Amino acid sequence: MNVKTHQSSDRNLTLIFLFAGTLFISATLMFVLQPMFGKILLPFLGGSPAVWNTCMVFYQTILFLGYLYAHYLSSKFNPHRQILIHAVVIAISIIALPLALPENTVPPTESNPTLWLIWTLFIAVGLPFFVVSTTSPLLQKWFAGVGHHTSEDPYYLYVASNAGSMIALLSYPFLLEPNIGLLEQKSFWSFGYGLLCLLIFACAIILWRSQQTNITDNSSAIEDPEELSLTTKLHWLVLAFVPSSLLLGLTNFISTDIASVPLLWIIPLTLYLLTFILVFSKWADKIHPIMVSLQPIVLLPFIAYSFVDPAALPYWLNLVLHLIAFFLAVMVCHGELAKNRPHTKYLTTFYLIMSFAGMLGGMFNTFVAPFIFNAVYEYPIMIVAALLLRPGISSQKPGLQTLFPIILLCLGLSVYLLIDKLSQSLIYSATNALILLAGVCYAFRSRPISLALLSGVILFFTLSIQNLISNTLYQERSFFGVFSVRESVLLDENNNPEKYHELFHGTTKHGAQRLAAHLQTTPLTYYSRPGPMGQLFSVYENQDQNWEIGVVGLGAGALVCYAKEQQHWTLYEIDPLVIDIAENPKYFTYLQHCSKNTTMKVGDARLSLAKEKNNKFDLLIMDAFSSDSVPTHLLTREAIELYFTKLKPNGILAFHITNRHLALKKVFADHAHYLKLSALIQEFKPEKKIPLVIATDWVVMSKKAEILAPLRQSRLGNWQKLPLYFGMKPWTDDFTNIIGIWK
Repeated sequence: MNVKTHQSSDRNLTLIFLFAGTLFISATLMFVLQPMFGKILLPFLGGSPAVWNTCMVFYQTILFLGYLYAHYLSSKFNPHRQILIHAVVIAISIIALPLALPENTVPPTESNPTLWLIWTLFIAVGLPFFVVSTTSPLLQKWFAGVGHHTSEDPYYLYVASNAGSMIALLSYPFLLEPNIGLLEQKSFWSFGYGLLCLLIFACAIILWRSQQTNITDNSSAIEDPEELSLTTKLHWLVLAFVPSSLLLGLTNFISTDIASVPLLWIIPLTLYLLTFILVFSKWADKIHPIMVSLQPIVLLPFIAYSFVDPAALPYWLNLVLHLIAFFLAVMVCHGELAKNRPHTKYLTTFYLIMSFAGMLGGMFNTFVAPFIFNAVYEYPIMIVAALLLRPGISSQKPGLQTLFPIILLCLGLSVYLLIDKLSQSLIYSATNALILLAGVCYAFRSRPISLALLSGVILFFTLSIQNLISNTLYQERSFFGVFSVRESVLLDENNNPEKYHELFHGTTKHGAQRLAAHLQTTPLTYYSRPGPMGQLFSVYENQDQNWEIGVVGLGAGALVCYAKEQQHWTLYEIDPLVIDIAENPKYFTYLQHCSKNTTMKVGDARLSLAKEKNNKFDLLIMDAFSSDSVPTHLLTREAIELYFTKLKPNGILAFHITNRHLALKKVFADHAHYLKLSALIQEFKPEKKIPLVIATDWVVMSKKAEILAPLRQSRLGNWQKLPLYFGMKPWTDDFTNIIGIWK
């Protein structure tokens, strides 16, 4: 640690509690504001996980600007002038309260909404978030000048800041969101912001007085530390950049390739914040060597089972491996960062570079990676980069051990390019070889370059093999996630192999189509004829000739194969990429064969439906999913009321609620009871094995019970009245609670 110490007489604990408490509250406000305002904005963008990542980039950018301000203020002005300038900035920020979205806020529908989202955040919360972001470096710098006996190493106060961040992050979904609506959350946040301003003022008074009483001590200045080298600054930069990118990369990866579990993004961010608490604590010197030793030990099973052969482990164990590997990688990087922290003269420079690197990491994942990669490849790249940052890289000289991974890469590429079609046996042999190579990684634990290169070679061939095994025909990435079209094989009625295509959003199947000419117009998976949708159209066969039908969520387009000549269908889809895939006959031909009289509308369904005339639809089908999750803003009481204003008096609302993790039927049961609607549910399970006919859950609702009576009386499916669940707090635009409906 490059921090010099000297004697100080003030040992007052009150100073520590005041400054640490202010930093704690500041960080708490920061991490409550992030999910709170993300929740406010989600309805405008279909609940996409990319909204969270974009918000993170905005917050990282404002954090960098706040740190830049703190650095400039503390290096260019004396403490008295700093206090006066900061007081003016705080006063100006008050005009942004109470927090609210700008009027007439509407996102673009034809282009990427990232810039719109960032500008909206800037207008709505930019000023108060900027003030909150300045607090950590500025108050630590102020504490360095108050004459306390720990003032020469104020970095431990960063622990209080990250503890506040972590507690706020965990309390929001489990404590605040289930009990407090958005309006109350915004009010409490404004109150907390006022308290923070008072505490900053109290810290400023302490600094002001200490400068007046100790003004004569300034003459006996300690010897200035050495100037920072460019190499040191760049080292700080990469040590902070890689964990930032790794955080967002892992968040995307686990929600795309492992499990689309709600709130899963909390775990990586919690671990990320925990690393800062540990590396800046008094135990850091003992913890860091342990983390460096553990990282290569965990690397072997991590690469072997989480990348090379992920099917060998249950998804939860695979997830645990990813999280442990992530935690160790970030602990090593942040441990090196904390170990090399500078003298307090360069405190704000240190934090400025850290925040700049964090912003760059977020920008790389949000703005660069989606345009150059068609999957979440930035995650394995940063795994390799983290290995390069292990201590000892400067002492390693290129040699035979460094050349070994390069030779392996060349040999592997030669085999891949020379053999036209890899057999299954060759693929399995290559997989086993990669697992063995993962075991070799441990031998290079003291050579970061060799370790990183070998791991990179293994990951490169692993991802290539996975693409071959999955028979991926097409894969692309948009703001809303990673979509892929895969070719699979099933046994038809005569036990002959038959190819079919599947559409995936992350790990969740969003449709499939058989390729045989006589089966290309047969709806499959969640929309099969034996299933709830097939039953509905069969029951109302004699009265739906002229129906006006709306469908929210396109998928592969299977539902349109229920369309009739005189019907008009309006299809709502938020992601233009999904439309491109569904309209491409190379992948799916549902729209080509069945789309008789349809209109396609791009944009968030709720915003699009609000523009439609009232009493338009006879049937409205809600099938909007972001991977495995229905966007919550489509499930609120206000949303249901909107749908029924767009339905005719005898209209039917059909809602797809199949979900691996959430009991969405509880939400609809409460809405049906409160709004006095008739509601039926079918949790469909095929009685016999039919290719690509799968279990699926649907709810249908109407204003009158007699409208749904034919459906319940038919013998086509087991339609039941939706039961009432007691103790359910209504979901509204102001309040939703994911934890309350967890299966």
